Amino acid sequence: MIGIIDYNMGNLASVYNACHLLDAHADIVKDPEKLKNYDRIILPGVGAFGDAMEHLNETGMNKAIHEFAQTGKPMIGICLGMQLLFNNSEEFGEHKGLGLIDGEIVRFNKSKMHEDSKIPHMGWNTIITKTNQLFNGLENPYLYFVHSYHAQTHDRNVIGYTEYGYKFASAVNKDNIYGFQPHPEKSHDNGLRILKNFMAI
Repeated sequence: MIGIIDYNMGNLASVYNACHLLDAHADIVKDPEKLKNYDRIILPGVGAFGDAMEHLNETGMNKAIHEFAQTGKPMIGICLGMQLLFNNSEEFGEHKGLGLIDGEIVRFNKSKMHEDSKIPHMGWNTIITKTNQLFNGLENPYLYFVHSYHAQTHDRNVIGYTEYGYKFASAVNKDNIYGFQPHPEKSHDNGLRILKNFMAI
């Protein structure tokens, strides 16, 4: 059973539909008390980091996510959901994140990019993959991205990099916690394969 966390910031319908395309039992979960009932959880997200953390803190979902992470059951953050896994973000000021993976969220550095490069990074791009069970059956897949900020973290946490002006971490894994900057649920067969691999962990 998969719990898709609803905190008023998620791309819930696409994630929910992707799970059901894979014949997975998935529920949209708004009550933090119910999170512990699931085998794995997905933290989606579209929008601003600070607003998202405010919603998680106000509802008590932040505490429930921490408790779930401590069980060792798999969880994955997608797009903004991945960014929330880190210590902090500089998006519209300084904001504290969930702190489940060491690192910070920073804006793309235009000074390191080609003058024609646009922010946000939007569209299809490749993840250069390391060996990880989430990439079983895939090698350097094309996935769909929409973001202006990205993670800076220790290389040991990174399972995939993407080039956009310069190399940045686009997929992470620490113990039972995974994160993807692109949207698997919008990335057709490659994205569905990643979600299917997540469900098999």
